Amino acid sequence: MARTIKKLGHPWYKLKNIIGGKHRDTQETLAVLDRLDLDTEKPSDEEIARKFGFEEDYFKGTLSWWQLIKPKIWSLFDEPYSSTAAKVIGVLSVFFICVSILSFCLKTHPDMKVPVIKTIGLRTASNGTDYFSDKIDTEAHVAFFYIECICNAWFTFEILVRFIASPNKCEFINSSVNIIDYIATASFYIDLVLRKFASHLENADIMEFFSIIRIMRLFKLTRHSSGLKILIQTFRASAKELTLLVFFSCSAFLVYYAERIQTNPDNDFKSIPLGLWWALVTMTTVGYGDMVPKTYIGMFVGALCALAGVLTIALPVPVIVSNFAMYYSHTQVKLA
Repeated sequence: MARTIKKLGHPWYKLKNIIGGKHRDTQETLAVLDRLDLDTEKPSDEEIARKFGFEEDYFKGTLSWWQLIKPKIWSLFDEPYSSTAAKVIGVLSVFFICVSILSFCLKTHPDMKVPVIKTIGLRTASNGTDYFSDKIDTEAHVAFFYIECICNAWFTFEILVRFIASPNKCEFINSSVNIIDYIATASFYIDLVLRKFASHLENADIMEFFSIIRIMRLFKLTRHSSGLKILIQTFRASAKELTLLVFFSCSAFLVYYAERIQTNPDNDFKSIPLGLWWALVTMTTVGYGDMVPKTYIGMFVGALCALAGVLTIALPVPVIVSNFAMYYSHTQVKLA
């Protein structure tokens, strides 16, 4: 027993445990990076055949014309570093994403809108009719519609080609980035149908909702940027630390009821969701000042919320930075 304890306390035994722990951490990190598919090198023909399930036919030399061309099509659209043509298609895809987002933003600017003129007829005293034109509203310039049509034609073509050439249809359909792509592209066609057959809904909230969905295409850029992939994985790895942010919801409940305990005719906290907004603004030290507690109990809760916010925001940040640095350094070594 004494010999075992002595062995466990030996410096070499401790060093072995430390090295073993670091080795396991490194292996786990590399496994995560492998799933992110950050490799920019062109895959070999054997690797491609294995990925598509053509390995047996590849070694026998009995690949059909579709088995030969399918991996090439897939590489063009999903492996932007595999060839010069793939790089061109990758740049083209990023270009259409940026143009689509830019068009979505610019068409909301007042200078980019044109007046909607409506002709109105009024009956005169002599039973005649006078017609005059009046501006009733403004709408985005028609050029933005054509830009969206061109961009969405490319997105539709890209989705169809990538689906047909994908090595695993189920994995392709369930991919989070692809789901965003489906929704964003489908929203354009739903918008077209509603404008055609339900023109009375032109200014309704549902129309704005389908337009806003298209901004989610920004997430498609993760397919072309290893940095964005690492950033998303960093937040996933830091999920436990980010749960500290739920403390702001407790502050919202407390301030809502604290302001109702005492008589307060100028109460700004009419609901808990408004309290959530105030707690978030306070804990992040932004402090717009649009809502403030006016009772002593509410002020006490506000002081606690501000102090807790410093810790709640400060504590997870080093962990998030550490995780990002770890993934980034391993990626640089892997791609070197």
